[in-house]
Amino acid sequence: MSSPADFPVRFTPLYDSPLVAIHDYVCSACRAGAGPEEGSDHTTLVLLRHGAFCRHVGRRRLTADVNQVAFFPAGAAYRVSHPADGGDRGTVFRFPPRILRELLQEVDPALADQAEPALPFLQGPCASDLFWTHRDLVRRLESGAPLEPFWVEVTGLQLAADALGAAAEVQGRPTPRLRTGTREEHADLTEATKAHLATHLGDRLTLDDLAQAVHSSPFHLARLFQRHAGTSLHRYLTVLRLRAALERLEQGAEDLTALALDLGFSSHSHFTDAFRREFGCPPSDLRKGSARRLRELRKNLEV
Repeated sequence: MSSPADFPVRFTPLYDSPLVAIHDYVCSACRAGAGPEEGSDHTTLVLLRHGAFCRHVGRRRLTADVNQVAFFPAGAAYRVSHPADGGDRGTVFRFPPRILRELLQEVDPALADQAEPALPFLQGPCASDLFWTHRDLVRRLESGAPLEPFWVEVTGLQLAADALGAAAEVQGRPTPRLRTGTREEHADLTEATKAHLATHLGDRLTLDDLAQAVHSSPFHLARLFQRHAGTSLHRYLTVLRLRAALERLEQGAEDLTALALDLGFSSHSHFTDAFRREFGCPPSDLRKGSARRLRELRKNLEV
């Protein structure tokens, strides 16, 4: 990834919030030697989807391709070369210092305690789960379909945490457990989160909103909730909404668009897709007068 005039690069914003900024980039550079020295103003994480490039950091040469995650610490100098024609394309993730500090807390608390949190490594492996999570996230963002900020933020933070954890493991750094609070306090935080979700089903929640409501930080909350509840925050909220929809359909709800918006879904199609994935049929099958279809659905779900 590079931006000097020598290497024509186009950046396209895919998502931007106080928690994470995500950009697609396309570099059309051909095979070439190392260009001029450059640097990044922000700490970023880069995942490639096509091609490769090489970073020259001092005497080191680091190859970035679809099997690697490239980390760009803020202010670090490097030069870029391209080993082949065809350029490269990927995704740039940027996190504000407060979020980066939380992410690094699990890698090395000493790093997180610095005034300016810095990454301790420049690359790491892109395992299969990370590879597919990245591609699915980008595909959905590029589709133009309405997406819940809540889902995008939880997915982006989890992706970064997994990438940092894998890089730390490769480099032999023990990954410590979160040190803040006790198990009981973490369990209480999980229960407070459940209570808030149950009473705000129709709200257009963001991860930042939820964390503030339960007096936590976004990454800390997302990690602890999954650990104690056994499922991700987004999955938990989605199932709450879908089961509430099932109840309302049984009671005779007819207007699916109104039902979708009332339960916090971004659109009728968003609601229908989620409902079909969860229950195996569209909600239109269960409108008033479809009692037989509802009985069949219950029977299937009990199997």
